[in-house]
Amino acid sequence: MQRIESLENVGIKPVWSVKDFAKRHHLTDIEEARLLQLFGPFATASELLHNAPREPRWR
Repeated sequence: MQRIESLENVGIKPVWSVKDFAKRHHLTDIEEARLLQLFGPFATASELLHNAPREPRWR
């Protein structure tokens, strides 16, 4: 187990509202409910981006 002695070098992660994220990324109500069930009302940006469905980009 590793302990952190000071928090000076620890970066702050941006936390987003799941509902605002769903609106910005045009997610359906079902996907928004799934993210709310997974994370609650707030989650980090990386968690939301990795769990949001993405449409394939065809040429």
